[in-house]
Amino acid sequence: MTKLTRDQYIEKWKSVKLLALDVDGVLTDDSIYFGPDGFELKRFNISDGFLIVLAMRSGLELAIVSGRYSSSTETRMKDLGVKHVMQGMKDKTKMLEPLLEKLKMDFSEVAFIGNDLLDIKLAGRVGLPIAVSDANEKLKEVVLHVTEHKGGNGAVREILEDYFEAKGLDPASFITG
Repeated sequence: MTKLTRDQYIEKWKSVKLLALDVDGVLTDDSIYFGPDGFELKRFNISDGFLIVLAMRSGLELAIVSGRYSSSTETRMKDLGVKHVMQGMKDKTKMLEPLLEKLKMDFSEVAFIGNDLLDIKLAGRVGLPIAVSDANEKLKEVVLHVTEHKGGNGAVREILEDYFEAKGLDPASFITG
């Protein structure tokens, strides 16, 4: 698929109402730490989280769509105030459909950022499919934009800065308290 020019990409953001995010490899660096008792730890990027909070305050709906269930993800998303956390289903398109019905939105109003083969189907349905720079090459072939940053290393912040630019909003104006 042909990648968008910068202007076309920013224009696409103007119609986005919901950002769907994969977790492993997008919000994390694709690493999972397991202790001998099965205790799981993940490394999340604080700057990504900060911009997620500001974007939600600006009115952007945000959804987590992860093929794998993780209590670490559940805890981090609760900390950020993300309301729509869907995990443990390989078909992310089917996972997202009920939420879009509930919110009265169409796939064309969704931006999605992924990193691997499981993300290809959903990337093919949404209005603005995005891959992180270290994503699987097959996913990169079907998306309209590839980030400069790697997953877990500021890729989500990068695209949310683009969202704010497209909407003509200053993220700092959504900082409270």
